[in-house]
Formats: sequence, C-alpha cells, structure tokens
Amino acid sequence: MSMYPPHLTAPMAQELVDKGFENVETADRVEAIFNESPDSVLVVVNSVCGCAAANARPGAMMSILNDKSPAKLMTVFAGVNREATDKARDMMVPYPPSSPSIALFKDGKLVHMLERHHIEGRPAEMIADNLKKAYNAYL
Repeated sequence: MSMYPPHLTAPMAQELVDKGFENVETADRVEAIFNESPDSVLVVVNSVCGCAAANARPGAMMSILNDKSPAKLMTVFAGVNREATDKARDMMVPYPPSSPSIALFKDGKLVHMLERHHIEGRPAEMIADNLKKAYNAYL
C-alpha cells in the first residue's frame, strides 16, 4: 500500500516518464530491466520531498542531455512502490536506503551513487554535471 495518495505522486513520477524514464512498480520488473539492459541503467529513487522536486528529478533529466547517457532509464518511487523500491535499493548495497537517490549501473554493477546528502541543497545543474562526469567515465 502506498503511503501517499496517487493523485499527489503521479505528476512527480510523470515528470521523469515524460523524459524517457520507466516508472517501475514491481520487483520483478526491476530485475527484468537489469536482465534486458546489461550495458547501463540509471535508477532514480523518487520522493515527495522538496529536494527531489528541485534537485534530483531536474538534475537527472538534465544529465541525459549528454553525448554519453545510460541505455535504460528507470525510476522507483519511495513510499509508493515499496516492492520495486526495496529491490532497487537491494542492488545499491552497501549504500543505505536514501530518498531521493540516483544510481548508475554498468554491466549490472553499481558504479556511481548520489545519496540524499549529495542531492539536498545542491542545484540541479550540479547534480546533472556530477552524473554527466560519471557517464563520461563509465559509459
């Protein structure tokens, strides 16, 4: 069950969907994405907090406007899609659960992680630049 009403969170998820991210709702689909897209996957753990709205989502969306970008873009919504979020977070170990957060995977391995403390209080442009540097280094 979702902690938040769908009418509140749907537009927040749709922001990323409109830019090519798949909004994932089940653990099985999280696994399937990694099986289908072994090259590279960007995972945004979305959240209702202000730093997701002002920093994480815009930063992630700006980051893909780069010569190199992940083959697959996905998002899970903390407090909404618990099963999918838990599965994605399992793949982000040893990092503790963090919302929002952004993780880059290359060949199924976590290669870059932005936790909430890397996102909160930083402008979206800084988040995007951080991610672009990771894309250029790993992809």
